[in-house]
Amino acid sequence: MPTVMVTGASRGIGREFVSQYREAGWNVVATCRDPEGAGYGEGEAYELDVADPVSVKNLAEQLDGEVIDLLINNAGINLAKHTNFGNLDYDAWDEVLWVNVLAPLRVSEIFAPHVERSKRKQIIFLSSIMGSIAENSGGMPIYRSSKAALNQAVRSVAPDLRAKGITTLLIHPGWVQTDMGGPSAAIDAQTSVTAMRETFEALTPSMAGQYVNYDGTPIPW
Repeated sequence: MPTVMVTGASRGIGREFVSQYREAGWNVVATCRDPEGAGYGEGEAYELDVADPVSVKNLAEQLDGEVIDLLINNAGINLAKHTNFGNLDYDAWDEVLWVNVLAPLRVSEIFAPHVERSKRKQIIFLSSIMGSIAENSGGMPIYRSSKAALNQAVRSVAPDLRAKGITTLLIHPGWVQTDMGGPSAAIDAQTSVTAMRETFEALTPSMAGQYVNYDGTPIPW
């Protein structure tokens, strides 16, 4: 039975990943900051604050010896989304960069040995089309810059991970009806996650570090 680890599994896309992979018969390591508050029963999810290095290290030790076939870095935030030049919120910017860029890299670095021991060896990073410089139409500089930085960071470490046999992928989940995406978004979480899972199944080592839509089509950097 393959194992998938999902960060940010309290709601939305993360919760849908947990639901679909469990239904498909996978062993699911669901993680979030407050499993009980998210409605998980005892033993159904692990406590993990991706922005807290101690929390990440503690979970890695708790899962020592666990083989993780697929690591999905889903956790992310979007703060001060309506600020623009002239009223930029630098404290919010710092927090967004920490959670959206540094945290998934740290989680991946600490859990890479767990992934390396598996047969599948895949690490996924949920990015956004808003991280594309080519597609940037302006606005939301905090969130856009965090996803652009994530793209660059993952693209930079992809060869290092590939040397360990680990394949990475940056994926845009689409504009999804979640707390972050809002009720007017184009697709629901079920549609997004179903398509992303199909994309993961088609992932090969030669695709390491690519930046794609939820349906697998490439996004310009």
